[in-house]
Parts: sequence; C-alpha cells; structure tokens
Amino acid sequence: MSKPVKADPSAPILVTMGEPSGIGPEVAAAAFAALGGRIGSHPLKFVGDPQVFRMAVSAGSDAMIASHPLAAPVVAGKPDPANTRAVIDAIDTAVDLAMQGAAAAVVTAPIYKASLMRGGFSFAGHTEYLAQITGSDHAVMMLVGGGLRLVPVTIHIPLKDVAAKIAAPLIVETGEIVLEALKRDFGIAAPRLAVAGLNPHAGEDGEIGSEERALIRPAVEALRAGGVAVAGPLPADTMFFPEARARYDAALCMYHDQALIPLKTLAFWEGVNVTLGLPIVRTSPDHGTALELTGKGGADPRSMIAAIRLAAQMADARHR
Repeated sequence: MSKPVKADPSAPILVTMGEPSGIGPEVAAAAFAALGGRIGSHPLKFVGDPQVFRMAVSAGSDAMIASHPLAAPVVAGKPDPANTRAVIDAIDTAVDLAMQGAAAAVVTAPIYKASLMRGGFSFAGHTEYLAQITGSDHAVMMLVGGGLRLVPVTIHIPLKDVAAKIAAPLIVETGEIVLEALKRDFGIAAPRLAVAGLNPHAGEDGEIGSEERALIRPAVEALRAGGVAVAGPLPADTMFFPEARARYDAALCMYHDQALIPLKTLAFWEGVNVTLGLPIVRTSPDHGTALELTGKGGADPRSMIAAIRLAAQMADARHR
C-alpha cells in the first residue's frame, strides 16, 4: 500500500475535464456553482482546456488550471480520438499536483474509454491508469452511496474470466487495503468487512462451485487472523437489504456487476467511485459521459457534488 500524501488543509480540490464532448464539464460547472466554488477549507479548481469549461461556466480565471489544449473542436456527444492527449494530460496534471501535496484531492469527470483507446490509451479505465502513474502496486475501486461501500475484487474483465482471476492472496490484499482506508480515510476505528461468495448461495457448501471453499473462505480466515471483523463468504443475493447492510462497513464483491448493481439501484444519482490504495485521494461521479445528454442542459450534477464532498471528507480525515 502506497504511503499517503498529506496536503495542506487549505489546498484545492482539483476537478478534471474528462471527455470534453460528454457531460463532465457541465456537471463540474454545476457542482462548482452549487458549492460556491469551494468545499470546506478547499477551493475548487478545474483542470483541462480552458475553452471546455468556458463553454460551461463563467468562473474567473483563478478557478482554472490549464493543461494540454484540445487538438480538435468539441462537438457535443461526439468524442474525437484526436483529443485523447488533452483528456489524459488533464488527469496527469491534477495527479502530479496532488502527488506534490499542492492539491488535497483529485475528482475526475468521466472519460469515454472507447475514444481514448482509439487515440492510443491502453488502460481499461481510470483505476488502472491512476495505479500506473502514481506507482501504486494495487489500486482498489470502491463504490460509495446509499449507505453502501462496495469493492469489486476483479474489475474490468469479462464475466467468463472472473473465476480464473480470483485468488486468495488477491482477496486478502484487497481486504487489507479496504480496512486501512476505512480507518484512515473514513474514520472508522474498528471496521467490519463482509465478503461475498462467487456462486449462487455462496456455493452451497461446495455443491454449486468450489471457489468459496478453496479460495474465498481461506482469504476470510487470513483477514480475521489480523484481529478484524470479517464475515463471509456470504450469499450475494442477501447482502444488500437494510438489516444486512447494517452489519458491515464495507463489502468485498467478487466481480464488477456484483458490486455496481446494488450501488446503482440504491444510489444511482449520488454514487461515488473512490480509488483506494493510491497515495492521493481520488473520487469520481459513478456515471459515464452520457453523450446523449450533452449540450441539452439537463445533466444531473448530484453524483459530481457527492464526489467532491467525499473527496474533501477523505482529505480532511488524513489530517485528524
């Protein structure tokens, strides 16, 4: 786990432009207006091509940190691979400032991965790229919202490949990163972790799959050996009703949709994507670029506002 960077308590929170033809700049501008340009002791600043934000907000120049300019004009709802370098450079600039302690946190607007890959970007998403540029061995995606903190152990891989990717050491390492973050970034002194099974009914004691007995249960026992409260493997279909949610502070899920379906069902408009295991604080709204909504003025900023609020809370927790 990477050693956390601690910024000054009044350092800004940086919001990257994301895909310029998507709703990212629009919801960032709306969040800036709703929050009055700051959150607690942290001013908000945009990172990207100034022209993108100029189209969305009339904030002063002091709210802007310019990075690589766009190579192609912005057409609402139509990403251009020629702008890949500008989109990635905004992330690089924000992360570099955070790594120096000159920013308290980074909040990333959504990127359009298909366009970026056509432009030469070789990562499956923000999470994998942030791990690379911060020198982190293992970045972990956490989804926060609706009273849930959910972590997929495997992320952007086909469902047919999930069982082969699950391994006890991966579950243990992911669990350790989550438990540390719950204490350091969420202020939970004695965190409780739940671990989902992979198969229906958590394998039915080996009758519907062997992964629970062979891989997940040994990982749970290894985590418990560290003196923490860990439950599992649990049937995923009974982990998310209210009484069950009250029994844990975060849950490990075995694959992407096992975590994202309950989160988006309970908190679609206010879900936040958090990357754990990095030396910096990074959050993002838990929605995509919504190209079909771009330029129509109807994009909902609640998830971006929630991402900014959570970033500030996590950054402040590191100073307590």
